[in-house]
Amino acid sequence: MLRAIIFDFDGVLVNSEPLILQLTQQMAAQEGWVVTPEEYYRDYLALDDRRIVEHLYQTHGRTLDPARRDALLAWKSRAYEEAIQKGLPAFPGAVEFVRHAAERYPLAIASGSLRREIEHLLAMLGLRQAFKVMVTADDCHRSKPDPEIYLRCLEALRQLPEFHPKTLRASECLALEDAPGGILAAHKAGIPCLALAHTCPAAALLHADWVVQGFGEIDLDRIALEFH
Repeated sequence: MLRAIIFDFDGVLVNSEPLILQLTQQMAAQEGWVVTPEEYYRDYLALDDRRIVEHLYQTHGRTLDPARRDALLAWKSRAYEEAIQKGLPAFPGAVEFVRHAAERYPLAIASGSLRREIEHLLAMLGLRQAFKVMVTADDCHRSKPDPEIYLRCLEALRQLPEFHPKTLRASECLALEDAPGGILAAHKAGIPCLALAHTCPAAALLHADWVVQGFGEIDLDRIALEFH
């Protein structure tokens, strides 16, 4: 039985990945590094900002400088918050899907972005109250494809009154992701995953349980029937 839905955020609900790519490139350039779009979408897509910087240090053969890492993270956070002040566009059908799903299931966010960024963008879309649980980079030590964020999200969902006394199982949740690493994180937590080909081609997402091009192709009733 399907009992809860967990959404990734960037690249699933809002079209933020082109902006994040641009800022990642600008951040890397401050150290003389180049990040191509191909590299970003292949190697960095599911990582939070801290892990992106650490991966840049690693792949360029430099010892991590924690103070410089933190300075780069602060720069990117400020630049991103300034860029999203007026909001970002939702993907077609995203707002309608969230509102429809919220009438039937408790909804959660499991995202490697910062909480204040997500809350601001959700508020701009009129969706903040649709999500009963939010687990973000602020809450986790490891980023996707590690399952930590999904395991923490599952534990938070289990505290909701809807799941007492019958506790929520991982197999009763549905994750919505747009990146191969996000799919792996959901699966490592035991959560079935639907992938939206918003950011990556569908061929890169075939390890998900369902793959669609966009929200207009999601048949939630049919998917719910496949849960046991």
